[in-house]
Amino acid sequence: MTPFVTTSKGESRAILYGFWSSSCSWRVRAGLNLKSIVFEERNIDIVKEQSQLTDKYKNINPSQKVPALIIDGQTLVESMAILQYLEDTRPEPRLTPNDPLQKARMREICETIVSGIQPLQNIGLKSHFTTEYQYQQFTKYWCDRGLQTLENLLQKTTGLYCVGDQITMADLCLVPQLFNATTRLELSLDKYPTLSRLYKNLLKEKVFEETHPKAVRPKP
Repeated sequence: MTPFVTTSKGESRAILYGFWSSSCSWRVRAGLNLKSIVFEERNIDIVKEQSQLTDKYKNINPSQKVPALIIDGQTLVESMAILQYLEDTRPEPRLTPNDPLQKARMREICETIVSGIQPLQNIGLKSHFTTEYQYQQFTKYWCDRGLQTLENLLQKTTGLYCVGDQITMADLCLVPQLFNATTRLELSLDKYPTLSRLYKNLLKEKVFEETHPKAVRPKP
């Protein structure tokens, strides 16, 4: 079956267009998992096949990026917009704190990742660098700087999770980002004790085990 299909409003199954190692896709995958939403993930290979650049996918997501989610007869793009929609339409379990200050702290962490780190290591930037080395140095610098910011923020907010003892959108953003930092960029978390502790503990959570790139990577 072609991955480029839509669902009707009566369709009970959501369709996630994502890439197995995309941190933005992982955020949404984890959110769907936590909300117990039945979904099918359709792989859009943004690296080798560059399926996101096809006209068919452009009809689904005009920005030609992942993820895109078809749910409730609608197509949603941008991971944080998708997560907010899931939170507003399926409020349990909650992914945002009730307390206004805690909610703001959660947003600080999310924005540091989704605005200050992830876009600066996007694979789409590679073509704008003369050499692979320049690209790697650029991405490592900005990721490392962002990790320092996160370490400082999280020292004030952490409990069992990023913000107190409740899994929130901050955790959904943090785990994929740290996975990319430690694998693709080969950065060490040794100088970030709060990040390191959180990451080790979060990886043991069922939601991150079930939605981990290793668990969803398409078979050759």
